[in-house]
Amino acid sequence: MTAASGGSTRWAMLGLVFAVRAGLGFQFQTVASVGDPLASDLGLSYAELGTLIGVFFLPGLVLAMPVGYAGRYVSDKQLVALGLASLALGAGVCATATAFGPMTFGRVLCGVGFVVCTIFMTKMIADWFTGKEIATAMAILVMSWPFGIAMGQVGHTWLAAAMGWQWAFAAAALYSLAGAVLTLAAYRPPAASPGVTPPATSTAAVPSATTGMTRREWKLVILAALVWGCFNAAFIVYLSFASRVLIAGGYGTFEAAAVISLASWVMILSGAACGQLADRTGKSDIILYICLVVAMVSLALLPQTNLAVPVALAFGLVGMAPAGLIMALTSQAVAPERRAFGMGVFFSIFFLFTAPTPTIAGWLYDLSGDPFRPILLGIAMFGLTMVANVGFRMAQRRT
Repeated sequence: MTAASGGSTRWAMLGLVFAVRAGLGFQFQTVASVGDPLASDLGLSYAELGTLIGVFFLPGLVLAMPVGYAGRYVSDKQLVALGLASLALGAGVCATATAFGPMTFGRVLCGVGFVVCTIFMTKMIADWFTGKEIATAMAILVMSWPFGIAMGQVGHTWLAAAMGWQWAFAAAALYSLAGAVLTLAAYRPPAASPGVTPPATSTAAVPSATTGMTRREWKLVILAALVWGCFNAAFIVYLSFASRVLIAGGYGTFEAAAVISLASWVMILSGAACGQLADRTGKSDIILYICLVVAMVSLALLPQTNLAVPVALAFGLVGMAPAGLIMALTSQAVAPERRAFGMGVFFSIFFLFTAPTPTIAGWLYDLSGDPFRPILLGIAMFGLTMVANVGFRMAQRRT
């Protein structure tokens, strides 16, 4: 296989994983997008709605490391397909639920699939792009999440108004099933590319998977996970409560959802551009800190509803652009032969931050009646993202 054909193959695999991974964001956004009719029909508080949002991440607290270890025995493709099947099943349970308990169970099933897919989709792209435009590739990969969320912010809201909130979950289930079929049919790992034959006399060319991370790797993985966890926790708060700030300022429900979704749409382009800029300049940390400041300022300006559109655009174009830069930290933290297990550790800590955040945000809303109170929590989480990244770089220099 020539260098040109190898390059085109890895970009084709990235496109495939992007399309399938968008279903994770589409699935996650269901509860936030149909929150009001769902709460009305099931008699839920905002803390309970927040719990339904956050429980999507709960299985990761206990499953991320065992799932990462399972990568030694089952192919990435098969695990991703199983994860997508679990997402579809969970969405089906949610679509038929009539109480908080069954709805929670359905979201937990979705969360199990999310853990599996998140770990091994990330590993797929890390394997294809190690040493080759990794920040750009990771930026494109993680933008599939807001792309799916943006589809849900508009699509789920419309489905709930036109046909009932149950159809939002049904649509998410169908997308996940289609993704499972596509993955099984079209994905292949780097070593399976035509014309690539591992040397028969060299075991070094194909490192065996191992769980024995060094002390340095543990430290770096934990700090990288803190950066990613805080960053995503802040974004989840925005997705869950920013539209309510606009509604309190006089916007209609669909209008508010459309404005808030602008950030998710423009992230798709700005994230890739941010990754390219970091790859070319080598100034990823400076770029990250500038973006985080813009994100915090954007959230602080949300109550100024006359500025809602430019604030949402600034948040997406700049504030959320460095997602790929953060994900690229994982390739700097763990050697390739320990990457599957390292991803499990990384996402265990990530879920520890993201799972409780929506519940805490909902509780703050219930307690105060002020939709901006949860947004203050999001601002604080962006600040912690900056602190954690400083810690990661300090640990790199010391070790």
